[in-house]
Amino acid sequence: MILVLNTGSSSVKAALFSEGLEELAEARVSGVGGKGMLKLMGDTREIDTKSHLAAIDAILAGLRNKGFDPAQYKAAAHRVVHGGEKLTAPCRITPKIRQTIVDYVPLAPLHNPPALAGIDAISERLPDLPQFASFDTAFHAHQDPVATAYALPADIRARGIRRYGFHGLSYAGLTESFGDKLPKRLLALHLGAGCSLCAILDGRSVATSMGYSPISGPTMATRSGDVDPGAVLRLAQEDGIEATNRLLNRSSGLLGLSGLSGDMRTLLATDTAEARFAVDHFCYWAARQAGSLIAAMHGIDALAFTGGIGENSEEIRQRIKDHLTWAGDLPIHIIPAEEERQIAKDALTLI
Repeated sequence: MILVLNTGSSSVKAALFSEGLEELAEARVSGVGGKGMLKLMGDTREIDTKSHLAAIDAILAGLRNKGFDPAQYKAAAHRVVHGGEKLTAPCRITPKIRQTIVDYVPLAPLHNPPALAGIDAISERLPDLPQFASFDTAFHAHQDPVATAYALPADIRARGIRRYGFHGLSYAGLTESFGDKLPKRLLALHLGAGCSLCAILDGRSVATSMGYSPISGPTMATRSGDVDPGAVLRLAQEDGIEATNRLLNRSSGLLGLSGLSGDMRTLLATDTAEARFAVDHFCYWAARQAGSLIAAMHGIDALAFTGGIGENSEEIRQRIKDHLTWAGDLPIHIIPAEEERQIAKDALTLI
């Protein structure tokens, strides 16, 4: 069995897969850092989760109680958001690899530290279990430098200031799901709380909407998407760096536009001018950025939607497609986001 962990700042998601990639169990701990909730195979209970180690202890114990003995685990596999310029493929976690993940913390200060906490928790509780990492940036790592470089001086670019792109595990799984029927020029849209688009040409990422951070791109649930750097500089000067960071990540996007919610389901069910405007903004900017990515592929053969909104909202899919009628009558594919299964698959290829 392969244990997959997606460790966030305040939550831990886990899934257990057979070596045939059948999902055997899933678990989630929310509220890490205090009183939390453990959801495991339909059961929910309150637990004390003062740390990521405590959260993972609760998951391991819960799985054991369901009959999944950790002694039977073949590997633990982790989602790591940022692999930087060096970690561009799934790999076994060694002390050197762990240190490289540490070195890239400045590129993903909100994401890589929790992943490291998950890795260290497994090292402490199951020290003999091999561990592997899959990176959200890896799918985009081989884009042409003209697509990844910001127009900044060389000494600044040498500090790792460039476009990286994210949601790579989602796009990798989506691409593989087509098998030999993969369209040559596929525009994939991962639409959920975080949103990005990816131009996939001959199975490879050639351009994507997220850049140095997951803030850039179209309108998201609480992230702003693209904002002119001059406006960001003004906000940072007037309100401070931390307040501006919170604004762009947690108070903007659909929530900021509507003043109501970052949940698309709520907005589609709310008949107010602000809710309608937020939805219009979301669809307009997804389609407008789609045009840029279509140009990167010199055309388009199909659209693929994934993520919570992309998979479940026919209205949003149609509204985005309506903005793209100039591209022809495009076939639409709806692909479930299965990042955990992709992580397990990556680990199995390395065992």
